[in-house]
Amino acid sequence: MNQHSENMHMSLQGAHGELPYGMTNDYMFRAVLQSNNKVLRGLICSLLHLSESEVNSVVITNPIVLGESVENKEFRLDINVILNNDTLINLEMQVTNSLNWRDRSVMYLCRSFDQLNHGQDYGNAKPAVHIGLLDYTLFIDQPEFYASYKLINLKTHQTYSDGLTLNVLDLTRIDLATEEDKKYHIHEWAKLFKATTWEEIKMLASTNEYLQEAAETIFRMSADDLIRKQCREREEYYQDLRNYERAIAEKDEKSNATA
Repeated sequence: MNQHSENMHMSLQGAHGELPYGMTNDYMFRAVLQSNNKVLRGLICSLLHLSESEVNSVVITNPIVLGESVENKEFRLDINVILNNDTLINLEMQVTNSLNWRDRSVMYLCRSFDQLNHGQDYGNAKPAVHIGLLDYTLFIDQPEFYASYKLINLKTHQTYSDGLTLNVLDLTRIDLATEEDKKYHIHEWAKLFKATTWEEIKMLASTNEYLQEAAETIFRMSADDLIRKQCREREEYYQDLRNYERAIAEKDEKSNATA
């Protein structure tokens, strides 16, 4: 470990109390994964059940200038990744169930898959994977910690194509993690994303090198004034959105009561 890493490690170990912004803040999520490729690789290996030896390259294809002001508050902070120059992956942190996520995620997945130029052979299409990390439960009547969806035959369950995959991680139902989820440390990543204190972060950091790297990167990003400013603005945007939705719901409730 070099001197810079030792100093960062000591600084992290000295941190305590509440996190300024956790990883459910989509700007912090983007900042951490874009600024540290090892963390990104570790997360993708975990979510896709890959070993480190199976990953040659993980490249973000839509980088942003970290700390730069986002003028459009509805700007998407999802991360587009190409894995091994072969598989297209879209990672999205979603904290509010207000934007018709199910239809939107399918649309984004199909857009990712539709990447061929006119005249190219269909066999050259790269498989596309959309991974939604949700801070709410998508299907209330059938909650699941980590679910994967493909095009299949409804009767025989024969896979129609491996070209499209949609995975959903429910950060609110870590209690439903299966043994397979735990084998690939997905539950530990989820705990990291949900952590609200430095004590939780440091405890998770002791689990493995990828979470240690993630913890140090969260600490570094949290110390950056420009990153914190963008995180604060994202939280204000989502709070305004929730207030607007609450006002609409109350208005509809009053209208129904007087009808």
